[in-house]
Amino acid sequence: MRRTTRRRLRRGILYAIFVAFVALVALAADWGRLRQQFLQIDIAREQFPEIITIAAKNTLLFTVVAFIGGLILGIVLALMKLSTIGPYRWLATGYIELFRGLPALLTIFAMAYVLPIALEIRVPFGQVGAGLVGLILVAGAYMAETIRAGIQGVPKGQAEAARSLGMSPSWTMVSVILPQAFRIIVPPLTNEFVLLIKDTSLLFIAGSTIQTKELTTFTRDAQSVYFNGTPLLMAAMLYLFITIPLTRLVAVLERRMARSR
Repeated sequence: MRRTTRRRLRRGILYAIFVAFVALVALAADWGRLRQQFLQIDIAREQFPEIITIAAKNTLLFTVVAFIGGLILGIVLALMKLSTIGPYRWLATGYIELFRGLPALLTIFAMAYVLPIALEIRVPFGQVGAGLVGLILVAGAYMAETIRAGIQGVPKGQAEAARSLGMSPSWTMVSVILPQAFRIIVPPLTNEFVLLIKDTSLLFIAGSTIQTKELTTFTRDAQSVYFNGTPLLMAAMLYLFITIPLTRLVAVLERRMARSR
């Protein structure tokens, strides 16, 4: 038997196993019970328009705020870690290791409850604002390493050429190195944005008002009212509606970068 024939045969067997598995699950599922627990049209209808105008809107708003704040913080930390001044490097390294090592939920909890009590610090927009600060602190730590890798990925000749033209080190970094670094790290930064969309669900621990609920908190409260999983299924569909186009964008960007190389 030829090698190509064996390969096609193995592929056909794998497809057959997959189809058989899906068919088995479909036959074993209690579709009536699933419809009753997760596909109640009346309950779904009652979630509109608030699930879009409040929950989904807040999820995207919180994500954008956390991403911008984390990006600014990440740039500062990345430059500090690459600095020739030892204390700057040590401070940035300690920060990055600390907030990458701590669970994001613990950081948000600390910002929302521990600091206001221990240090009497009041963050604008109340506990939601404090939770967002915690999310920014964590995002900044992860983005810092991504940005640092991007900066180090720029060929050293670029900096040497800029310096030979009389540019200062700081202007070289701003006008030559960082633009090229961001071109390299666009896909991982887009991935970080997708992760932040899902991490906004952790803000539930900080508490919220009716107008500041994000998707997870909104649907969790609705589920506790109706004792039905329909709101949770709706939230899952909205998360996928937001994140799948972004993940596909990352794949497109990665392919374009691979071709450009």
